[in-house]
This record gives sequence, C-alpha cells and structure tokens, in this order.
Amino acid sequence: METIVVVGSSNTDMVIKAPRLPRPGETVTKGVFFRARGGKGANQAVAAARAGGRVTLVASVGLDALGNESIEAFAEEGIDTTHVMRTGAAASGVALILVDADAQNSIAVAEGANALLSASAVRACEPAIASAAVLVVQLEIPLDAVAEAVAIARAHGVRVVLNPAPACAVPDDLLARVSVLTPNDWETEFLTGIAPAGEPAMDRAATALLARGVEAVVMTLGSAGVYLAEGDRRERIAAWPVTAEDTTGAGDVFSGALAVALAEGKPLFDAARFANAAAGISVTRRGAQPSAPRRQEIIDVLEGRGAA
Repeated sequence: METIVVVGSSNTDMVIKAPRLPRPGETVTKGVFFRARGGKGANQAVAAARAGGRVTLVASVGLDALGNESIEAFAEEGIDTTHVMRTGAAASGVALILVDADAQNSIAVAEGANALLSASAVRACEPAIASAAVLVVQLEIPLDAVAEAVAIARAHGVRVVLNPAPACAVPDDLLARVSVLTPNDWETEFLTGIAPAGEPAMDRAATALLARGVEAVVMTLGSAGVYLAEGDRRERIAAWPVTAEDTTGAGDVFSGALAVALAEGKPLFDAARFANAAAGISVTRRGAQPSAPRRQEIIDVLEGRGAA
C-alpha cells in the first residue's frame, strides 16, 4: 500500500449549532454545543486513513490535554504520528465554529502550536515525504513550511495535492509545483478574481489557475458539484443529492479521499468521483473528523448500495 503524507494543522473544534449565524454584536440563543477533533491537516489525514490510505501526519500540537487527545485519536485511526511535533511554547490549536440550520458555517481559528510548524521541522521529515506516493498540504500552517514540503516532494517525484485554504496569496513558483489544486468557490475567486458561478466562469477560473502552472484543478463547489480541469479536458461532476447536516470539513474529506484514490493509481477524474462520494456522505453528519466516511461506505454509495 502506498503512503500518503499530510503536512498541516491539527485543532480541536468547539462547535455550536444555532438557528442562524449571528450578525456582528448579536447573540443567538438555543444553540447545541459539541466538541470534535479538527484542523485541516488532521481532517485530511483522518479522511485519507478512513478511505483506505496508509497515512503519515506531519503536524504540531501543544503539551496539553488537547494535544494528548489528538495524538491518541490519530493512533486509533491508524495514522503514523512519528512526525507530530509536541511543543510547550504554545497551546494546541482551537477552532470556534458556528453552524446554522442550513448547515452553513462560520469559523474562527487560534493557530497555537500550528504556527510553530517550521520549514526546518518539515525538512527533518524528508525521508517520509520522499517515500510517499502523494503529499497533501493546506494553508493553516506557515507558508514556508508548506513550500518546504512541496519542494521536497517534487524533488523526489511525489505528487502534490494542495488545498488552498484558508484563502491567502500563494506564489506562482509554489503553484507551479502543485499536481492537483482543490479550491472551493471562495478560494477560487480569491486566487483568480473570478467567481465560479456557471460553467463558463468555472472554465475561465480553471484556465487562469492552469496558466499559473498548476497541473490540474478540482474545484469543490458545494451544491454546484465539482469542476475538473486538466490540460484541455473539462468535466463537471454533480453533487450527491443529500440533505446537509453540517458542511464543516467536507472539503477536507474530499482532499483526503482524492489523495487515496490518486495513490492507488486511479486517473484524476475517477479519483474525483471517489472523493465526491466521500464528501457527499460527510455533509450528512456533524463535525469535521467524525463525519469522514469509511472506505466501504464510499464504495457502497458509488455502486448504488448505500445512500450518501
């Protein structure tokens, strides 16, 4: 089994499901609270492990109870935690998440230990990255750490999946080393200035990203489905017809499952269908990591034996 290395963040999510998202200065009552493990890197690692991948996580957590819980949970998922750094210089990362009755969310993050994942720490993990089939990275850790991981991967011929979230400026020399970019609608607009509303706009945005050096683009567009662009080929995959409970982490589930399918040698367009099914299942459940489906669930949905 090929290995997937995920370099990224690990948080604990504090979630309130409320009737609606509050406006500035407003208090909304009648919420329901729950806690879940999160962080985009950890989410993608768990999603990949549950989808059948052999996963190594490179991350940073605090020397605190939340960090201990995260390490234990990763081990339970079968994730290799050899390269999860512990630090006493900052608390483990925390995300405060509000989810409304329509499953839309608003998120604030305290990076904590995630901000201390340095390029030198990533460089120390070069043997693990070099031996992987796919590297998965996001932007909830310092950009120089992301760039170091990507540089190592490409130097060793490892395919790179970059989920450009949260949205921030990404240098063209970094994008040019990306095998597959997985932005959502807002991240696509941030990177290109083009809102991907309708297929003509999706095509223009994808073409703009390909022109910056990305090998392939897979836009995750919620109820509008998935739009893929690679070379001259374009394809749109419809979203699974589900009633969404919570969209938190759906993009992370998509990226993690996509990495598994790519590591198994599936063509990009087939890998995206696998990932789309995984994400469709995830939005019917609450929480980021808890919502990630198991491999057999994904296969059952794809083969018509289960409901997303």
